[in-house]
Amino acid sequence: MTKAIRIHTHGGPEVMKYEDVPTPEPGPGEALIKHHAVGLNYIDVYFRTGLYKAPAMPLIIGQEGAGVVVSVGAGVTVVKPGDRVAYAGPIGGYASERVLPADRLVILPDAISFETGAAMMLQGMTAQYLLRRTYPVKAGDTIVVHAAAGGVGLILCQWAKHLGVTVIGVVSSDEKAALARANGAAHTVIGHANLVSEVKKITGGAMVPVVYDSVGKDTWNASLDCLAPLGMMVSYGNASGPVAPFDLGVLSAKGSLFLTRPTLATYVAKRADLEHVAGDLFSVVASGAVKIQVNQSFPLAEAAKAHVALEARKTTGSTVLIP
Repeated sequence: MTKAIRIHTHGGPEVMKYEDVPTPEPGPGEALIKHHAVGLNYIDVYFRTGLYKAPAMPLIIGQEGAGVVVSVGAGVTVVKPGDRVAYAGPIGGYASERVLPADRLVILPDAISFETGAAMMLQGMTAQYLLRRTYPVKAGDTIVVHAAAGGVGLILCQWAKHLGVTVIGVVSSDEKAALARANGAAHTVIGHANLVSEVKKITGGAMVPVVYDSVGKDTWNASLDCLAPLGMMVSYGNASGPVAPFDLGVLSAKGSLFLTRPTLATYVAKRADLEHVAGDLFSVVASGAVKIQVNQSFPLAEAAKAHVALEARKTTGSTVLIP
């Protein structure tokens, strides 16, 4: 047997139960890993509450982790028992041990700890595709990053600065503004009520070519109004709730804007893309250009407490669960 957090019905943090479950066996193309750390992400809340549809009940949530390969099924060549590995993507992470497709695992360099690996895969690979592929930023750009003191936000701020980009970070408090600035944001704006006027002032009226928005409903209109003509609205999360249906004509009226709703799964669906995105992330982390801040750690058994803290905006940087 092994331990896992399981959900039998959607709801608040209290629906997560710490239970004994059978130790899974890897089938063809699969690997069994023993987790040393599991990442906590807002998408876990979406699955817990039912905003995102669960594959089945009871459900084990969690989409990133790091650990050691225990055994592999038939036909597996990309990893072997004893390898240090990390992953982001397949649901089922809130467990001491789990099976997942071997081709979703990447080798974790010795220079990167399990805690750092578990904390950075989903958030760090998200930052990579946002900055390097969804809208490839270039030196001299000025961009808007919402939730700039969150897990993805802090990585975006550091990585963008490393690439020569000026970041306007949007945060919810003075404390988070200081954290965002310490991690590369050149400017910070508290709240979104005055965001458009602040961006106009900072950019001399030019506005920005891209907004990275993980907040959703509450910041939608302000984000669109920060964009220069032909700018790109990148809506990649729903922390305040999903964006309501809207008239496509708004994009035309505001300057022939582009809109995308990307997900990491699409950007790393091919093995070659996964290796490239992860390799790029490992490189900037190993070089010190991007530092992954694991600012909270909870025992796996106390995952509900971690969710309470996350939803109350009491966390900064990354959070891990330790089996």
